[in-house]
Amino acid sequence: MSCFVIKMESGRKIGYPITSREQYMKLRESGEQTACLTKARNGNKKAKLRLMQFNYSLAGSEPFALKGYDIVGKTVGMDVDFDPEAKDYEKRLKDAPQLILDKKEELGLVLLERSVNKGFHLVFRRRAGLSQEENLRWASDLLQIPFDQAAKDVTRVFFATGATKDDLIYLDNTLFDNAPFEAENAPVAECEMTEETSSQEATKDQPATYPIMYQGMPYTSIVEALENQLGGRPEHGSRNAFIFSMACNLRYLCNDDPQWIASLLPNYGEEQGRWMSTIRSACERKQTMAMPEIVKRALKVAQQENRCDGDGEGEDAPPQMPKRLPKLIELLTSQTPEIYRAAVAHAVFPPLATHLWRTRFPYIDNVEHEATLMCVLMAGTGAGKSCVSDPIKHIMADIRERDRENLEREKAWKEEASRKGANKDKAKRPENLVIQEIDADMTNPAFVMRTAEAQEHFLYTSLNEIDQFDALKGQGKQQFRIMCLAFDPGNTYGQTRVGMQSVTERVTVRFNWNASTTILKGQQYFRNVLTDGPISRINFCTIPEREIGAEMPVYGTYDDHFDEQLKPYIENLCRANGLVECKEAIALAQQLKEENADTARMTQSRVYENLSFRANVIAYLKACVLYVANGCKWEKEIVDFVRWSEQYDLWCKMRFFASAIEQAETEGEKSNRRGPRNLLQLLPNQFTMQEAEALRLQQGLDKKGAYNMLHQWAFRGYVKTNGVTDYRFTVFEKLKYRNYEK
Repeated sequence: MSCFVIKMESGRKIGYPITSREQYMKLRESGEQTACLTKARNGNKKAKLRLMQFNYSLAGSEPFALKGYDIVGKTVGMDVDFDPEAKDYEKRLKDAPQLILDKKEELGLVLLERSVNKGFHLVFRRRAGLSQEENLRWASDLLQIPFDQAAKDVTRVFFATGATKDDLIYLDNTLFDNAPFEAENAPVAECEMTEETSSQEATKDQPATYPIMYQGMPYTSIVEALENQLGGRPEHGSRNAFIFSMACNLRYLCNDDPQWIASLLPNYGEEQGRWMSTIRSACERKQTMAMPEIVKRALKVAQQENRCDGDGEGEDAPPQMPKRLPKLIELLTSQTPEIYRAAVAHAVFPPLATHLWRTRFPYIDNVEHEATLMCVLMAGTGAGKSCVSDPIKHIMADIRERDRENLEREKAWKEEASRKGANKDKAKRPENLVIQEIDADMTNPAFVMRTAEAQEHFLYTSLNEIDQFDALKGQGKQQFRIMCLAFDPGNTYGQTRVGMQSVTERVTVRFNWNASTTILKGQQYFRNVLTDGPISRINFCTIPEREIGAEMPVYGTYDDHFDEQLKPYIENLCRANGLVECKEAIALAQQLKEENADTARMTQSRVYENLSFRANVIAYLKACVLYVANGCKWEKEIVDFVRWSEQYDLWCKMRFFASAIEQAETEGEKSNRRGPRNLLQLLPNQFTMQEAEALRLQQGLDKKGAYNMLHQWAFRGYVKTNGVTDYRFTVFEKLKYRNYEK
């Protein structure tokens, strides 16, 4: 039928096709959507504007600009509002859903939802031969319910509500067939066409529409990025050369079509005939097939700006925690103030998973994983990072008691060995000395020894500050290597020493841990390993900043009753052994993988995609831990919780590290280039001064040196000019290092 989510990009509403019920429900049930809906129903008008918006009357398989779009779909979206001042308002509001459902077959009902405030939205099958407004009047007469006269345009958008049965009353999966309406005498849109720009007025012979997106990025964003790469919009007198350069670069993205380029490119105040002639000249010149660096850079800038789906009201908010939680998470967060619940809900998994022993879970790629879970809480100074301490303490109580007994045995052995000195008869190191919780300042040899003695149990530690890991770094950045190895199945690690008292072991690292740090310190700690793997293997969480003067959060009590409730879950984890297959968790991991791929395609963010791969493994292992802790019984609440947990983890990673990772990857590409680059070879056969300046900036050179460089090239016969002495308005043609590949 017809379903498109509407997003604001570069001042325009863009419709993205929704092709599945799962994709649609994910948007409706997201934490941010739920939070905004609650605020909107309490009278917050700004919150309403942040709700998801959908269109149900259009058709298409690719993104499109909403204004002026006229390809109608097989359904019609209808807005029904009741007058709150009417005497029978409450009754009509109550009776309307059943009245509509009673006529769903005759109506061809596809969707029925409660609106934000005083009515309903419904979607029904389009009737052939009737316009959009006539379809609405037909449905209104059938139902004896008036439709909103201000909502009769095919481009009308509807603010979505929630995913509960109270909000989403009826949904047919045929809604997600976005094919156009092809019946005889199909109606056309009555909406006004988009006002054409001055460039479009000069090219009235161009086709009605061109693609508005390039690999998920609006062309408007790319044009703006290209303008900035060329030094900003031109002043009077340099416009023609600027237009020529812009058109040359856009050719790589618009199939050499001058009409397409003209539909995107402003005239910058240039006379229309000359403007179009310049675009055609640019499209006729020969140039290399390889995309220039300036275009690649513009695409990266546009991608960065387009990464988040923000609503234009500042920094995007983190995904909101589901209201219904798995029973174990509900218990562990029950004594936690609301502001800390998200952090605690993430931080409890490393200590929980530490109770598992020789337990494996097959992932969707058939690789068997143990529940290696590492969590870093990054939040501001004084944010309350100690909120995770009590839940962790109670989860680890049984392990700490066993460790205490073994530590006493180890201490007694050390004292005896010390008394006997070098005596040959001194006692051997005790057997079965399993000590799982290690000291934060443990050295690398001690870590290897504890791992060897743990008999395949997980080691665990909780750090107040992330840099306490430095004790493990040994000869180099071994702490980061340990983080990576711990996550990877079948790893080996250790050391070989000559000394009689030295530790010589090869072990498989099994290491779960929690750490806290401020945001800045955390970013600095990982700054040299951004692309080496630790960040993608760690689960990150945060604590939102409290308003100045806000009341102090008050904790509940972690008492004996709390421990009694927790005990069965811990016992279930301790009993688990061998290969545990949870079909529901595997299915969820597959679904989340596909959802992440959709997000990556939408945002065109390579960083997001790369981070999502291991984030999905982390989420899967959390689902498995909850499954085992619950006596190998699945809870439906696990689905929403794990989805939120993964979204939250990725939100933190993108917020704290995405820009730095992208920069590190870009610098890595540059550092891999051998020797100095021949700038003339990097330029097209014909180029402008602005292109030369932009290329110098890309290569780390100053823009001011472009004039002297071009002068030297012209003097030595490397290039020739078109006779214009002012380089700002000159088109240079290469005489050396020409490349006529097309």
